[in-house]
Amino acid sequence: MVEPVGNHYVVARPVYSENLFNEEHEKLHRYHKTFWDHLKRYFSCSPQKAKKIVLHLFPVISWLPAYRFREWILSDISSGINTGLVAVLQGLAFALLVNVPPGYGLYAAFFPILVYFIFGTSRHISVGPFPVLSLMVGGAVVRLVPDESAGNSTSTNTSAIDAERVMVAASVTFLSGIFQLLLGIFRFGFIVIYLSQPLISGFTTAAAIHVLVSQLKFMFQLNVPGFNKPFGIIYTLESVFSQITKTNIADLVTSLVVLVVVFIVKEINERYKAKLPAPIPIELLVTVLAALISYFVKFEEKFNVAVIGKLQEGFQAPVAPDIGVFQKCVVDSISIAIVGFAVAFSVAKVYSVKHDYPIDGNQELIAFGLGNIVGGSFKGFASSTALSRSGVQESTGGKTQIAGIISAIIVLIVILAIGFLLAPLQKSVLASLALGNLKGMLMQFKEIVILWKKDKCDCVIWVVTFLAAVFLGLDIGLATAVAFQLLTVVIRSQIPSCTVLANVGRSNIYRNRKDFTDIYEPEGVKIFKCSSPIFFANIEFFRQKLITAVGFNPQRILRKRNKALRKIRKMLKKGELQVTPVRMICVVNHTQESDEELDNNSIEELDQPTNMTDLPIQINWGADLPLGITVPRVDIHSIILDFSSVSFLDFSAMRVLQKTLKEFVRIDIDVYITGAPEGFLDKLERSAFFDEEIKTSMLFLTIHDAVLHILMKKDVASSPKLKLSEEKGSGKDYVVIPTNGLRSREHTV
Repeated sequence: MVEPVGNHYVVARPVYSENLFNEEHEKLHRYHKTFWDHLKRYFSCSPQKAKKIVLHLFPVISWLPAYRFREWILSDISSGINTGLVAVLQGLAFALLVNVPPGYGLYAAFFPILVYFIFGTSRHISVGPFPVLSLMVGGAVVRLVPDESAGNSTSTNTSAIDAERVMVAASVTFLSGIFQLLLGIFRFGFIVIYLSQPLISGFTTAAAIHVLVSQLKFMFQLNVPGFNKPFGIIYTLESVFSQITKTNIADLVTSLVVLVVVFIVKEINERYKAKLPAPIPIELLVTVLAALISYFVKFEEKFNVAVIGKLQEGFQAPVAPDIGVFQKCVVDSISIAIVGFAVAFSVAKVYSVKHDYPIDGNQELIAFGLGNIVGGSFKGFASSTALSRSGVQESTGGKTQIAGIISAIIVLIVILAIGFLLAPLQKSVLASLALGNLKGMLMQFKEIVILWKKDKCDCVIWVVTFLAAVFLGLDIGLATAVAFQLLTVVIRSQIPSCTVLANVGRSNIYRNRKDFTDIYEPEGVKIFKCSSPIFFANIEFFRQKLITAVGFNPQRILRKRNKALRKIRKMLKKGELQVTPVRMICVVNHTQESDEELDNNSIEELDQPTNMTDLPIQINWGADLPLGITVPRVDIHSIILDFSSVSFLDFSAMRVLQKTLKEFVRIDIDVYITGAPEGFLDKLERSAFFDEEIKTSMLFLTIHDAVLHILMKKDVASSPKLKLSEEKGSGKDYVVIPTNGLRSREHTV
């Protein structure tokens, strides 16, 4: 019964142990499905399930019939045009990161959109090239087809190398798509949880540094080979600075001017986005202007600058991937698959929360997997989503993936009709446009200070991820970062937070005794809380913390008592002890038996419960013992273990916990477990945890229930901190808990 009184409440109910509560409230014994039950259900078939599977596999069937044509079509067209223009330029720019001719970036910006339209669940992300993935694919490309294989720089060799690199990029993309598809089919969408926000932030920031360094050769127009190996970034910088005197001034000036203009306009877009009807398409304006200037001024002839050249017209026939590349790029493909999905899912999640619609991680894996498989078949490279491009699609009014289809049409027009207009465009302009999209990722350096103030462990994860990805490379760096992050989880769970609790405010609230002054600790009672799962790796730490909290080692006390009993029996047998009604008196000057002699006895016997049935008197271990016999005194009679934060207990930990609890029980200390999670009692019973010494009656619902049970059991009615009132009633112990005082019970005998 709960009686509200203003902002106070009074609860009157029995003091419940787990057994009493389950009996009184008739707990149901639910049937828990086995693995085979789930397997049968998964492979069962019905018309309703078939329909659900089809709608789930093809989300477009769900939202397209409900499309609000009159309300959304104009917004989607406008958004699609703006997004398509950005996609064209980013496709060309990011192709430089892959080390393939720019035209192939258009394929990567076209095919994945069509696939995602059918299979994707997000309405707002723009699918296509992403700088981090492009750089990761480019790393595999340079490793398998290095620049040194060019020999001389004839056009024939260059074309052959470009064709070989395109094939490697397509094969790596195809394989990463297979991995994503398999992960989606087998419902492994949860893997993204192992990539924490600090890890993703540090990794993308490191990728931005790699992108920056990789574009220096285009900005300076230098012949810099690729170094896809640990510390490759240092070798790249060394190569750049060793050739710095060969810089093409025209390319450098063009790059710097474009960078400055792009940064300024992007800052204007960010500051005045609420007033601007749409972001200024600075990439498009710069590209058109640079292409016109390069065409009319003849930059390529006068200043020997590097230009895009003629783009591929139309589409090429789909090709089968190179199996040899598969064998050499398995690790690269797995990294690309996971990073691409993690980035895309993170962005999609932001927009799904903002616009209130669900997304499915497993279906997203299938959509991106199929997109990469199709894109790789048509010689594209890995796709995900670029934050800036998705931002354009959403901020310009995009409502659905119809905007994505419109953007794909824009890319298609460039591929089929007007691609030749971009031929005179300098590669340094594309490099600058690629760097212009890195501002958001480079600004993530600010997170170091924020994380240091909020969570130093997350800050360390960020820094380690960044340094590993920068110096070891993106693939090895990602693996190192994930391993380090999991190591921090293991360390934190291996060293759990353990505290001693006390009653605060004379109510039913228990908190860390070190944090409050108005506390009450029942005499002889220790309340110990562990705030993490207990398993094989941290059970010994838990045991040591518990021993420290109570102030003694129960095993040592038990052995001392058994040794003392042996000594008492020997003295009684020799007549050296005289028994009185209250105590035993030593009648001779006894010489203490050496510990070495006692320690030679069986340790197993010393660990058994104390047995005094053959003695003429029960020994009070808290009283004075006969001369020459010393046993440490124990000042507590009860221990309460708060397991409300213990989510699971494995079998190894269970054995150690059982042994520890028996040690306490054998020295006459009652142990209680409170707040155990659902199913905890059933698991202990299945594991044969309980026996004659460890009983199910030790489990209580709350700490307060256990405390009141102990106080009633020890009959501390005279305690000044506790007021007991005894009335005859139904035969149960009731507790009345007001918020202004700790009261005990309405107890009936």
